[in-house]
Amino acid sequence: MRAKSPETYEEKLAQLQELREAAAHSAPEAERKQHERGKYTARERIEKLLDPGSFQELDTFVRHRTYEFDMQRNRPWGDAVVTGHGTIDGRRVCVFSQDFTVFGGSLGEVMAEKMCKIMDLAARIGCPVIGINDSGGARIQEGVVSLGAYGDVFVRNVKCSGVIPQISLIMGPCAGGAVYSPAMTDFIFMVKETSHMFITGPDVIRTVTGEEVDFESLGGAMTHNTKSGVAHLASPDEDSCLEDTRYLMSFLPSNNLEAPPRVAPTDDPMRMDEEMDRVVPDDASKPYDMRDVIRLAVDDGEFFEIHEHYAPNIVCGFARLDGFAVGIVGNQPRQLAGVLDIDASCKAGRFVRTCDAFNIPLVTFCDVPGFLPGTSQEWGGIIRHGAKLLYAYTEATVPKITVITRKAYGGAYDVMASKHMLADFNFAWPTAEVAVMGPEGAVNIIYRRDIASSPTPDERRQKLMQDYKARFANPYSAAERGYIDDVIVPHETRPKLITALHTLQTKREPGPKRKHGNIPL
Repeated sequence: MRAKSPETYEEKLAQLQELREAAAHSAPEAERKQHERGKYTARERIEKLLDPGSFQELDTFVRHRTYEFDMQRNRPWGDAVVTGHGTIDGRRVCVFSQDFTVFGGSLGEVMAEKMCKIMDLAARIGCPVIGINDSGGARIQEGVVSLGAYGDVFVRNVKCSGVIPQISLIMGPCAGGAVYSPAMTDFIFMVKETSHMFITGPDVIRTVTGEEVDFESLGGAMTHNTKSGVAHLASPDEDSCLEDTRYLMSFLPSNNLEAPPRVAPTDDPMRMDEEMDRVVPDDASKPYDMRDVIRLAVDDGEFFEIHEHYAPNIVCGFARLDGFAVGIVGNQPRQLAGVLDIDASCKAGRFVRTCDAFNIPLVTFCDVPGFLPGTSQEWGGIIRHGAKLLYAYTEATVPKITVITRKAYGGAYDVMASKHMLADFNFAWPTAEVAVMGPEGAVNIIYRRDIASSPTPDERRQKLMQDYKARFANPYSAAERGYIDDVIVPHETRPKLITALHTLQTKREPGPKRKHGNIPL
């Protein structure tokens, strides 16, 4: 017998409250298992991500429409995802959080409709969308409908790209076709030990290729942060992941038509730290940490590094200068002497394009001896991949400021936001060396016969290298031609950058009349 329908207003209110309670709570056993895995529930994650009390849930009473495989016996309210909007530091964001306690978070037609609806809302009102992924994949019971549903989500990812910030938090499994939605977003966060991404799981790989691999080695957080470069950050736990997401949001505008939020500066814009004068060693062959340069230059030494564990020979991240958000790219002399290779070019190129899409000025610290030589790089396509970074810098229309701290050799000098790549202000320290190549390599090529015919070839080589250094191992030849706007004392770097940034606040650069360029992907 069907339950009697409520008739009075009080009965209808009681029914609404009862349904809300049912929708807001998963089965106690399912919640317990989620907590035992070190994971929060879908709603708990939203509550911790957003400002307290700001979440407004949408589509609470949506239910799946599948009646096959006895699915009609289990039609939970809201299906397997929680969607809505709220605020982070008072700024509006849209969010969806997949619920692993309902059908293993599997994606079906109705779940995808909820996700698409919240993404469409974010695009209409111009606010970021944050997706929390914790799903077993496509809902098998719905067959090809679930695959089509994934396609609907992918379309939104593409249309929103470069329009509103898209952030993906992987807080559980994300497998098969589901991985392509996060892959098209701007930033991917993963949690160590509890989150995994892969196209095919260990069992399928074992069957097809015979390889033995576990979940963590195949698609864990550190695998994608160190080897594949798929993920941008790895957090030790979910609390840290959610806190890092809130911090990242402080550097991003709500959409591509707005400027990034500026915070009230607490650091003196004219601060000159003489420690900066001692960062670069006297011996040009000795390494140093480019992060030291960055932290001494930016507000309060705060630098939020992106892709920290991937391609460590280049450093990318966000900081502030006099309260303005900036994207920072710097060669890292501590790793491979700061050389550009395939992975570094792709990492930095992607970051530069992200900053340009969202109106974030770019500051580049250059200390690059060139591109990494070798057959693995050439056969791997260093020409094509290196061109991505060159293309990204040249195409970027945001303010671009470059500081050459030491080496700037060969084509890599051009690529690293040189004046020729349309950078706005280019500064150099007195330690800068702008040349086609290093002294030893240049002398061995130019004076090969001279050295070979000398009775004391080693002494002759040393003499020629000293002459080459005196002529080229300095910033003044480039400054003579206007390729360097000013040679500055290192401790002047911070005020110079801030003055340049203020000057460029009104920069306007119309793009060419074309649909889009053809970046060498």
